Amino acid sequence: MSERYDRRLLRESAAARPHFAAAAVLGAVTAVVTVAQAAVLAHVIARAAFHHGSLGSLTRELIVLAVLFAVKALLAGGFELSGKLAAFRVLDELRGRLARRFLIERPGLQRSERTGELAAVAVQGVDGLEDYFSGYLPSFVMATCVPIAILIWVLRLDLATAIILAVTIPILVVFMILIGLSAESITRKRWQTLSLLSSHFLDVVRGLETLRAFRRERAQASILADVGERYRRRTMGTLRLAFTSALVLEACAMIGTALVAATIGVQLTTGHLQFENGLCVLLLTPELYSPLRQVGAQFHASADGLAAVAKMLDVLDQPGAISEPDEPLPAPDPREHELCFEGVSVTYPGRAGPGLPALDLELEPGRLLALIGPSGAGKSTVARLALRLQDPTEGAVSCGGVDLRRLSPEAWRRRTAWVPQKVKLFAGTLADNIALAEPQAQRQRVQWAARAAGLEPLLAGLPQGLDTVVGDGGRRLSGGEAQRVALARAFLSDPSLVVLDEPTANLDRATGDAVAESIIELAKGRTMLLITHDRRLAERAERIVELKLPEAETGVGTEAAAGAGVGAGADAGAGTAALGVSA
Repeated sequence: MSERYDRRLLRESAAARPHFAAAAVLGAVTAVVTVAQAAVLAHVIARAAFHHGSLGSLTRELIVLAVLFAVKALLAGGFELSGKLAAFRVLDELRGRLARRFLIERPGLQRSERTGELAAVAVQGVDGLEDYFSGYLPSFVMATCVPIAILIWVLRLDLATAIILAVTIPILVVFMILIGLSAESITRKRWQTLSLLSSHFLDVVRGLETLRAFRRERAQASILADVGERYRRRTMGTLRLAFTSALVLEACAMIGTALVAATIGVQLTTGHLQFENGLCVLLLTPELYSPLRQVGAQFHASADGLAAVAKMLDVLDQPGAISEPDEPLPAPDPREHELCFEGVSVTYPGRAGPGLPALDLELEPGRLLALIGPSGAGKSTVARLALRLQDPTEGAVSCGGVDLRRLSPEAWRRRTAWVPQKVKLFAGTLADNIALAEPQAQRQRVQWAARAAGLEPLLAGLPQGLDTVVGDGGRRLSGGEAQRVALARAFLSDPSLVVLDEPTANLDRATGDAVAESIIELAKGRTMLLITHDRRLAERAERIVELKLPEAETGVGTEAAAGAGVGAGADAGAGTAALGVSA
């Protein structure tokens, strides 16, 4: 992983900085204890071997040695604990930030993003970073503190062996860097293959019925097998590199230890070095190489998480789709104040023209307005703007004269409800799905909302009624039943503004008429924006507004872009207003 991502990742881990500071202190203390332990052990062995010291005469040294062993064990435990705590806090913070980015700051996906890839980043990628924070970074601290302390002590005892150690350490580090660069490239390709596998598998699961209908299930199984085989080969390549790096590091450490041992042996035979000093250097040499080898091992263990860092940080760096003011104003009530779109334009990255060009529109309080028009004219974008799931590129959306960007998104959404075209049912009871926005709602209110949305025929056919499990792994609901669940959610939350996006699409005429009756009931006393292709449903609204495709796509400008506001439209029929075209 590049140094740029290392620095950025450390900045993202502000919550764990106290733990990293503790790890640094513990690493420094461990280095001192390691040197002291080797010095005391060498002294005890030298006294026993050459001065014929008895155990009784070495009692104090043995006690000190036992204390040093105990202290080092405690330091190792504390060091590992600080790393685990740091990893826990960092991963918790990263998951929280990713969730906030996906759900609040940038709801919905950009056109270039794939759900499977983002899921892999948020789950496997974040999990892979645990080894980085709990293993690699603490080992890096230890690999910095221990060799420095040992070199300083060895330099005091023997200059020749200190030079050998000082020369072999950079060689070992160079090998680690070269292997690390290769590992980064291989692991990144492996992660990209895993992301592709996750995305493709998710697409296959979602489209199983379509694939079976067109007899393409075997072809997709073959593609998954090919991608899985590619992932297997790259995983094996990563493992081969990890084993090779371990071999190289062990060989370098072995050669360095052998050179030190030979040098000490020659000096001992010539009388240029005392036995105690030589033994101390021999004891410290493996301790010097050990943390360096551990850094290499931990780097490979954390490689998966590091490979996901680039995508993760790119997600966190992207600007939010909505802004949140530092000092939000109180949210006005759409039941009492008009909702105005004033010169609103939205531009999407990668799209030649604007997704919504210069719209002027007014939703009068307590009235039902139907928005119609061809696909691509920007109707769903209007819905997202009204719900504050997106901010306009130009212009402003205001309620009672207050720009929605000056409101807290959460406060505004408490006044709104959304009935989408494709209703998502979560794994849980029917009651839980109805009470999605009001999880603490009383049972009587949930039952009332279900009746108001016309769910009584469904409840009568369910053995457990509202306690029936629906969603993934539960009872499947038809399109009309799912739409009624979405309407029941809106009834229960008692919103001031209701936005419905194609609520009767893909429903048969009888079911659509029944859902339309529930919509009209829901609209009483509320401001409602109804987006639909169904002219029969739109005609039940108090006003109709028609959008057209931009000039670049149809050669005809939108009515709003031509400067005609809603109020400029003439009444047509039963209280219908249009933008340039009578409805």
